[in-house]
Order: sequence, then structure tokens, then C-alpha cells
Amino acid sequence: MTVTDVVLVHGLWSDGSSWSEVIPFLHDAGHRVTAVQLPLTSLADDVAATQRVLERISGPVVLAGWSYGGTVITNVRVAASHVAALVYVAAFAPDRGESSFQILQGFGATVGEAVRPYEDGLCGLDPDGYREVWAADVPAVRANVLAAVQKPSALRCLEASSGEPAWRSIRSWYQVAEEDKALPPVAQRFMAERMGAVITSVPSSHSSPVSHPQEVADLITRVTVSTA
Repeated sequence: MTVTDVVLVHGLWSDGSSWSEVIPFLHDAGHRVTAVQLPLTSLADDVAATQRVLERISGPVVLAGWSYGGTVITNVRVAASHVAALVYVAAFAPDRGESSFQILQGFGATVGEAVRPYEDGLCGLDPDGYREVWAADVPAVRANVLAAVQKPSALRCLEASSGEPAWRSIRSWYQVAEEDKALPPVAQRFMAERMGAVITSVPSSHSSPVSHPQEVADLITRVTVSTA
């Protein structure tokens, strides 16, 4: 018997619709799916939003995070949830005391060049550079829509230090996006190996849930079977 419930956590400059192409495949596989809507105001707020969703589910859950969503799922309160497995999709997987920003710095990521800070402490990605850095293998029309609807995010989300990582006590899988220009693949593999995750890969930009939804959904489905 497989784990039925899947909870999906999006990244910065996006919302739960980031998973729109993945969700139908998960439904076809028989899963109940919830995509968390993060406020993107702070790491603590985003973790709290995810925790509220988890606490509404009584049975075991596979929790998946894309991009900054990986930092969020790393910080879930293990004792208060029913998380059977973690799935990282081109995602941050910080260790205790480490921030997403430190990971980007440590591996020479250049995504910061496309970030545009706003006066209110929020930031966004430059629409003109969005596709190149974030979604190079997504059709231009779709990428332009994603750039237009991106959700402003607080810079402090990237700067916040992670707590004790959930991946130390929960089985984890990691799908590397091999053509990622936002979060370098070498950084992804470093984090995946450090956490002892089962590693797969996909020839994708950072936006693998959009450009390779079936591969992402297939991985999550395999995890639901492995953790049953």
C-alpha cells in the first residue's frame, strides 16, 4: 500500500501553481495532493504555513519541496507531523545554521544578478532575465507568464539560518536539475550527498516541475511506494 497524501511546497517568486503540471500526474497515480501557498514573508512564516497543512492530515505524508521550498521542508517540526519522506526537487537542503544565501554564495551562483530588490524589503526576478536564469527549457510564452505572475518575496527568506534539519531523521530523495542556472547542479549534488539522499537527475532548468512534470511526479510516486 502506498502513501496517499502528497504535500508540495513551492519556491520564491512563485506560488502553489508552480506544481500545476505535476499535480495531474499525481492525481492519476491515486494521490491526494495539497500545494501549500507560502506567504514568502519569512522562513518562519513559510514553515508555519506548511506545518498547518501537515497538521490537517492524519495519515503519512510525502513532503516535496522545489527550490527555496527545500529550505522550508527542511525546517518542518518532525515530531508534530506525519512526514514519511522528503523529496527535494532542484531544492535547497541547508544544514543547521546555514542559509539558502550562504549556499548560493558558496557555489558561486549568479542568480543574484537577476534579483531586483524593492524598497519594502521584498524582491523579484528581472522579467527580462527570468527565462534565461530560471526557466530556459520552458516555452517562451509560458516562461513569460511565470515572470509576469511571480510573487514578490522577502529577501530575509534567503538570509534566515536553518534549524535542525528534518532530513537527519526522515528518509530523503533528491532530484538534481542538471541544466540549472539558478542553483548550480554541483551545489545540488553536494547537498544531496551530504544528507544521504537517494539521488536522481533530470536534464532540466531550475523550473523542472514545469518543464519535466512527469519525471518529477514519477519520482514522488516512487517515493510513496518506497515508504509505505
